[in-house]
Amino acid sequence: MQIQEILLPVVEEIIEKLYQVKPQNLEFQATRKEFEGDITLVVFPLLRFSKKGPEQTGEEIGQALINQSDLVSAFQPVKGFLNITINPNYWVNKFKEIVNNADFGITKIDPTKPSVMVEYSSPNTNKPLHLGHIRNNLLGYSVSKIIEATGRKVEKVQVINDRGIHICKSMLAWQKFGNAETPTSSGLKGDHLVGKYYVAFDKAYKAEMAAMIEAGATKEEAAKKAPLMQEAQQMLLKWEAGDQEVVNLWKTMNLWVYAGFDQTYNALGVSFDKNYYESETYILGKENVAKGLKEGVFYQREDGSVWIDLTEDGLDEKIVLRSDGTSVYMTQDIGTAISRFEEYNIDSLTYVVGNEQEYHFKVLFLILKKLGYSWADQLHHLSYGMVDLPSGKMKSREGTVVDADDLIAQMITSAKETSEELGKLDGFDEDYKSRLNTMIGMAALKYFILKVDPKKRMVFNPEESIDFNGNTGPFIQYAYARIQSLKRKAGEMPALQWDAIKPEKEELELFREMSQFPAIIHEAAQNFSPSEVASYAYQLVKMFNSYYQNFTILGSEDENLNAYRLEIANQVAEIIKRAMDLIGISCPERM
Repeated sequence: MQIQEILLPVVEEIIEKLYQVKPQNLEFQATRKEFEGDITLVVFPLLRFSKKGPEQTGEEIGQALINQSDLVSAFQPVKGFLNITINPNYWVNKFKEIVNNADFGITKIDPTKPSVMVEYSSPNTNKPLHLGHIRNNLLGYSVSKIIEATGRKVEKVQVINDRGIHICKSMLAWQKFGNAETPTSSGLKGDHLVGKYYVAFDKAYKAEMAAMIEAGATKEEAAKKAPLMQEAQQMLLKWEAGDQEVVNLWKTMNLWVYAGFDQTYNALGVSFDKNYYESETYILGKENVAKGLKEGVFYQREDGSVWIDLTEDGLDEKIVLRSDGTSVYMTQDIGTAISRFEEYNIDSLTYVVGNEQEYHFKVLFLILKKLGYSWADQLHHLSYGMVDLPSGKMKSREGTVVDADDLIAQMITSAKETSEELGKLDGFDEDYKSRLNTMIGMAALKYFILKVDPKKRMVFNPEESIDFNGNTGPFIQYAYARIQSLKRKAGEMPALQWDAIKPEKEELELFREMSQFPAIIHEAAQNFSPSEVASYAYQLVKMFNSYYQNFTILGSEDENLNAYRLEIANQVAEIIKRAMDLIGISCPERM
């Protein structure tokens, strides 16, 4: 239970006695750093009941708190705020609770509750993963871990967009230009090989269009009637009709891509409990469209296409089935959502998808609600901003999109170069150096991306991310490793005698900060925001570093004092490790 939850009923009772009114929505907030206190009561809304000035009102409430509760040791009215200082014994006892709980902050999963489902990644099988996918995957995986830490089982899923015209473009280009090359014969990862032919299609298609325009066709005519595009459309129709040759090629090329994706996912440290495939879920979507058409949810136009009219809901008309009977993304998403709630005992589903798809999800959720699914109200779109690189940095193979594999490799190389320059690798064998470079490089990448509020567009700066000072992953990793070094140096310590402890102010502040960890996790889960966990880890490390600079951890002649301060360091490290794990980052024991 948090301190405000303990104080709330006490303050409510005091206000009722003082002013003969039952207060509503009392507001507590963290005390500003320039003032004494642990928590602050906002007094302004109470002035209409007290009929007195803000400081006099704060004085009355503060004095009553001192008289009525052993929890409060001091108070300070400042204008319309009452800064409340909590009895040091409370924070010492909170620290004891932390010491005695090996999983402090982490709630065990309650198997009696429905699961939560989180969908992320959801790539197309016509090209490799890129920088945008990195932010998507890191957000989805971290949000899943944070929710799980609150005691809810999480089903981590992705839907692989393995069908459609974009897939046929890669297939057709490989047929025409590929000379039967494979990932093995070319030495390319499977997703890169297929992506190569997606680019090849685009290049040849644009050349055809240019020739047609030069011959007198309009741009629109050229786009529709270019031979390559018409062949791709025919291939899509053959695929949906089950043409064996097309289906076999589709299966082969998709397997190449899946193997490539798995390598990238392993490098990122993300995983899934289940993969859904658009090639399977679109069929259920079409069945529901047919059902909705009979029920009047959808309507059919003269060309045979099926639509829904959402203009009365403030949206527009949306196509759900093309005139040739082929499905659109909306069709697939309808089928996927339905199949998930039928297959799993879940009470909510969160889609981690960029903010350019906000309208799509508004439409999807509304369609599912109109189809009569009660769980449509439990659908959520975690809409995140795009991520860019500084101009001119780390261009991809095509020079337009930053490839995920290239970025990961560059981060590990940069970590190696920076660590060697700073002497962070001295004394380690080659195997540990390699593992450490990977841990540092991935921490730099993940932390830099996840410390930003998901809703914000961001610029990822590789150079700034690998810094052992400042708000970075390596900075936090180094703090953890330094504490492990202290523990190795200390060896076995005598049992801690709590009665002999007289905590310093800075130690009480650390106890207070550490005690906030469970609340931070729950708030981050509620807000789908790993940035709150990242920010907390950074603040805790800064506080500990300040403490470490001002107090000797192991140098006292008093062995009990050494044991006590080492325990503080140890618990800080454990919370750092748990917090970093929630955002997918490992902390090295030596650094």
